[in-house]
Amino acid sequence: MADLLGPRVPGPARLRELLAGDELIVAPGAYDALSARLVEAAGFPAVYMTGFGTTASLLGRPDVGLLTMTEMVQAASRIRSVVEVPVIADADTGYGNALNVIRTVREYEAAGVAAIHLEDQVAPKRSGHLEGKRVVPAPTMVDRLRAAAAARSDPGFLLIARTDARAVEGLDAAIDRARRYRDAGADMLFVEALQSEAEIERVAETFRDVPLLFNWAEGGKTPPLGRDRLRSLGFRLVICPISTLLAATEAMRAVLARIARDGTPAEAVRELPGLTDFAELVGLPEVEEIGDRFGNG
Repeated sequence: MADLLGPRVPGPARLRELLAGDELIVAPGAYDALSARLVEAAGFPAVYMTGFGTTASLLGRPDVGLLTMTEMVQAASRIRSVVEVPVIADADTGYGNALNVIRTVREYEAAGVAAIHLEDQVAPKRSGHLEGKRVVPAPTMVDRLRAAAAARSDPGFLLIARTDARAVEGLDAAIDRARRYRDAGADMLFVEALQSEAEIERVAETFRDVPLLFNWAEGGKTPPLGRDRLRSLGFRLVICPISTLLAATEAMRAVLARIARDGTPAEAVRELPGLTDFAELVGLPEVEEIGDRFGNG
């Protein structure tokens, strides 16, 4: 948990250190600052800011490109402000042409995240496991990545190139695009929505020279491989975008149904964390200590 007055741990440097290690990095999705605190408290080495979850949380809508760059960066900044572990953020398509991508990179860097992924979809984009996606020409995405690489003020800031071409142009085209994106300056590759273990194996074999991200998309098109299998294939980072969102949704449904049945939360709260425990989770003791130290006036 990040202290209000504590030093900021450099996210990009820490993420690169993790990637250079032997362990597979698992980064569950967070859709707001509270869920990010919970991810860190559970002991995970990194947090993934999910665009799907952020859209659902802020707008109550599906991930179809409704949020602006500013809204996404603000969400990333709030998450980064409460955790010490690196934050990997969804930056959608970069929100426009190469000029927009330059601003996107600089805004996410200023927010303190360690890495972003940029994708080759047409704006407005769609969630990677929904139907109806379209992709830009490969040279357009190459230009986005070249601009992104040039825009970094910290050379350690990681650029993850995501291609959604598997669903649109087929696996061969997706692999060809990934090669071009690697050559354009991407630090990590993310071939989205692979549809069989054989496809996953082929991507892993093709790109042994560059770190790979695996999207463990809950309920998506990609087979749910285990951690040991993914490690053996050579993947370095696994994101689980919406487990927290789905769990929170189901828990809220259950408690609301119980309140509706009983008329009050009297019985439901018996099974929930206490107010004191929750206040401690969100940092009340630190706030009180700062108030005692500097005054509350």
